[in-house]
Amino acid sequence: MADTPSRAGSPASLDTDLIVIGGGPAGCSAARMAASVGMGSILIEPDRLCRNLYRIPALNNVLGGHTSGSELADSITADLRSTDLCHLELGRRANELRADDAQVTVTLDNGARLTAPYAIVATGVGPLQPRDASWITAPSGLTLPPLWQADAYDAEGRTLLVLGGDRTIGTFLRAHPTTDTRLLVAYPASDDYKIEEICDDPRVTLCPVAHVNLQLADDATPTEAVDRSGKRRTLAADAVFLSIGNAPTAPAGDIVRDTTGYCLPSAQHPRIIVAGDLRSARFQRIMTALGSGSEAALHTYYVARELLDSEAN
Repeated sequence: MADTPSRAGSPASLDTDLIVIGGGPAGCSAARMAASVGMGSILIEPDRLCRNLYRIPALNNVLGGHTSGSELADSITADLRSTDLCHLELGRRANELRADDAQVTVTLDNGARLTAPYAIVATGVGPLQPRDASWITAPSGLTLPPLWQADAYDAEGRTLLVLGGDRTIGTFLRAHPTTDTRLLVAYPASDDYKIEEICDDPRVTLCPVAHVNLQLADDATPTEAVDRSGKRRTLAADAVFLSIGNAPTAPAGDIVRDTTGYCLPSAQHPRIIVAGDLRSARFQRIMTALGSGSEAALHTYYVARELLDSEAN
């Protein structure tokens, strides 16, 4: 590992002031904010910074004039690479996080261990598959692509069956305002509130369902659905994509998860602060991630200087 950034107040036996796990908007925001108050950090990310932003072709809810995820990701990456007090551990995964009264210890996938007074966990979420949704019956091992992987050119003039009403649908439609692609959206009652932003788009046909039965993974395979009244119908399309949401991802160890896998900030050890999408399924937005990452870094700064109760997580 390269030399870590100079430490503002960590004991000499620790590697840095703050370990940030996850290089998305929340993690990057935490590292940048920490540096602004003189705290050194080590940011651990197995891929490139803000990797998920690069799959968002159009933005309409982020301040600063950025109109695409890749544009915003490039800007954030440039900021982090110019932050002297942040050391980037890219290509490394945090396998385990432990916390005690004195410090946190993060074990990387290469066996190396890093220590600091605090860790911010901002590992975010990953896409669900049909096997993860109780309202979908599918063959064992079936894997389908998320809607953001759909190629607009190949989809032109075709009908796509989209399972789930998650907001990636709105992103797809905004990114391709003139496409002739038709979206047949089958979604459960739990997604009713999510489809409000797409219900008036003439390219969308909404299909509220109680259950969907996927027989095969092949494109153009008819899919059987049961609507909310119990009536069966066939949903025919040229291809099937997913928009059923995400599942939280976090390293093993002393992270406390709720029954859905999310990590409630108030349930964690005082030396572990959760930021970004990992906190809840209800606030998965770029702007909320940026804000929570910054707040998490300031929390560690104030607690370390005994200006804030360490239990106020």
